[in-house]
Amino acid sequence: DMAELRAAQALRASVFGDEFGARFDDSEGLDQDSYDDFCDHLNVYDVANGCIIATTRLLCSEQAKRAGGFYSASEFDLGAIERLPGRTLEIGRTCVHPEYRSGAAITVLWSALADYLLQNDFSYLVGCASISLRDGGQNFSAIMPELRERHFVASELRVTPRRGIDVDARETAASAMPPLLKAYLRMGCRIGGEACWDPEFNCADVFVMLDVSMVADSYAQRFL
Repeated sequence: DMAELRAAQALRASVFGDEFGARFDDSEGLDQDSYDDFCDHLNVYDVANGCIIATTRLLCSEQAKRAGGFYSASEFDLGAIERLPGRTLEIGRTCVHPEYRSGAAITVLWSALADYLLQNDFSYLVGCASISLRDGGQNFSAIMPELRERHFVASELRVTPRRGIDVDARETAASAMPPLLKAYLRMGCRIGGEACWDPEFNCADVFVMLDVSMVADSYAQRFL
């Protein structure tokens, strides 16, 4: 209902504001946009206090047409993805309250997502995962070589970013893979190609894609 949606938008605004420095032009300080009305939203709550602790939103192929396209299409040319057979589900605006990142909250969220994928007969899951650029792009520069070498999709499935990223690729001692991106990779997601710059959140977005029939065995046993 509307109260639950506003709770999700408030959590998103808090997390994205604190971690990416995003600012939202909303009288109530919420993170909301036109896509929210076309999405289903999954919320996770702490039953001890009733507080929302994680959220994500889901946009199916049919609703995306009514919304004017997938949100990801504003950042990437999705021509290769749009030609795939079967139904596609886009996941977005995923976040977990900073005090609930031990793994339980994301596990519950992923379990609900797995049920949703199977119950609605989706073939592919797509979306964006963000890498902060608040450090000047050092962590991003350290992460991308690993993604290119180990996790990119085949060339015929690549998406093209609408805004490229030009950062100083200085060497850094170690990279810190964002937890959400790491969770996507563990699920079996692949990376659709080079990253897109998101000026609103000052981050690099990489396109993630999952062939639902190829979910990693460990995740299939755990969730499906």
